[in-house]
Amino acid sequence: MGERDGGPYYVIERETGGGVGPFLLGALVGAGVALLFAPRSGEETQRDIKERAIKIRDAAEERIREAQDQIEERLELARAELLERVDAVRDAVDSGREAAHEAREELEEKLERSKAAYRAGVEAAKDAAETPAVEGEAEG
Repeated sequence: MGERDGGPYYVIERETGGGVGPFLLGALVGAGVALLFAPRSGEETQRDIKERAIKIRDAAEERIREAQDQIEERLELARAELLERVDAVRDAVDSGREAAHEAREELEEKLERSKAAYRAGVEAAKDAAETPAVEGEAEG
């Protein structure tokens, strides 16, 4: 490109997405220009306007149907993804509960074994404490 005032200048172009609004505006402008330049009778012009209006309406309805179909399709995909995620979370929660239950059972078993070992140790200590005293009395 060229330079202006000794420095470069930039052109920024925007891409428009289109849609029903610009389509309808273009159709109406086109219909208006056609009416201005077409030498017809009033009856012919009215019939032509009516036909074009019907075509524009039909085209707009078709675009709206297409947009609705796309939205419904996207919603269905999003719903399916959401249900998959809900199922995955539910499975994870169930697995966590099962793991916690198993860990609790294992801990309770270890605790019972520890208690039994403690009791056995206490009993053995009592027996050991009583046994030498009995033998010492018998010898003396």
